[in-house]
Amino acid sequence: MVINIVLALLLAYLVGSIPSGLIIVRVANGKDVRQVGSGRTGGTNAMRAAGWFAGVLTASLDVLKGVASGWLAGLFVPGTEWIKVAAALLAVIGHNYSLFLMKKDANGRLCLQGGAGGATALGGAIALWAPSWHYLLPLGVLIYLFIGYASLTTIGMGFFSIVIFGYRWLSGQGHWIDIAYGIFVLGLILWALRPNLERLKQGTERVVGLRAYFKKRLKPGSSGDASA
Repeated sequence: MVINIVLALLLAYLVGSIPSGLIIVRVANGKDVRQVGSGRTGGTNAMRAAGWFAGVLTASLDVLKGVASGWLAGLFVPGTEWIKVAAALLAVIGHNYSLFLMKKDANGRLCLQGGAGGATALGGAIALWAPSWHYLLPLGVLIYLFIGYASLTTIGMGFFSIVIFGYRWLSGQGHWIDIAYGIFVLGLILWALRPNLERLKQGTERVVGLRAYFKKRLKPGSSGDASA
């Protein structure tokens, strides 16, 4: 039993550690996604490095990493909810701090790189309750398009997981431990997005979605400028 638990959790971390964005961008155009934009390996930065298709494919594979964590937990330790929660969290940790992306920092210390965890957090939520995507995905799209910050979209995956699992528990449909998943995953995301939160506070965070589109269209000298 103990061996099965260790295997489930270890494999969940290793699957989460697979750097989808690094691989996809490297295949697409030979670039190292870590040298582009934020330096993260998630879908948003993959889109910056190699276009929208690379970004969507990266995000999709990152979601599947979270889903796979639940499958692994069910395979090795069936019927144990806390193992599924732990495995889903380890998939997010693996995505954010990938064993395959180890490097030395400026001080010569070893550190692990990765993404911010939003897509893998969505996958982990799906692993705990499959219909989660019916709520999390549309909410994420709405935040991305209309609020216009990729960082807030990522944070939304953690925040709305707490709301969804909290409602399910209060209504007698879900397990309280699933709420802990939302809380911890939100903490992981917020920690990873510390630079973005600082830019949001300063008003310098990069805009995306419809805000970025209209900002570009209304920029003086663009084809959408009324004075042109």
